[in-house]
Amino acid sequence: MLQIRKSEERGVANHGWLQSRHTFSFGSYHDPKHTGFGPLLVINEDQVQGGQGFGTHGHRDMEIISYVLSGALEHKDSMGTGSVLHYGDVQRMSAGNGVRHSEFNHSPNEQVHFLQIWVQPNQTGIAPSYEEKHFTPESKLGQLRLIASSDGRDGSVLIHQDAAIYATIMTAGDSLKHELAAGRQSYVHVIRGELTVNGTALKGGDALKITGETLVTLQDAKAAEVLVFDLPA
Repeated sequence: MLQIRKSEERGVANHGWLQSRHTFSFGSYHDPKHTGFGPLLVINEDQVQGGQGFGTHGHRDMEIISYVLSGALEHKDSMGTGSVLHYGDVQRMSAGNGVRHSEFNHSPNEQVHFLQIWVQPNQTGIAPSYEEKHFTPESKLGQLRLIASSDGRDGSVLIHQDAAIYATIMTAGDSLKHELAAGRQSYVHVIRGELTVNGTALKGGDALKITGETLVTLQDAKAAEVLVFDLPA
């Protein structure tokens, strides 16, 4: 079964310094039809004005993944980690039994644009931890590059869940396939550009829920950057 999540139907948060689109219910936005997909609970597309950001706040028992699209995202946390992330950087923070952190736009003038993804872990109460990796555009061009997995294989960041996240950049003529094992489902989120997924036309901000299928097929791309989630059903 295929179910489209249209970009324009996502939740909207406008705080002046922050423009955000919520794929799933988050904060003051609640839609009982969109409260997550398997262990995937949050995909927020955030655009933060220069010199602004999220003050120190806490999390528990959540895998928090940041995928920077443009600008410079500054991170600080109670584990003593401090970093500035740019395009191609993927950050994973396992909140575990409790962590506090802040996220700011490192630039005083330029906007930072990033995706914040939350995945429910399959272990609770673990010690919090942090990891970041850089994935070049070339490593994603015309192929599915694993960026997050349950075992950190192929240079991906490690998440505490039986899930995998792939990123790809596709141009005209590219065609990609990803096999789904029994008991698995997929969520495909289009960051930008256009393509078809299992014959369904999607554009930037759109997504597709895929259940009861054995194959995810991506083709007919026009300058597309895409995330493919392989999730337990």
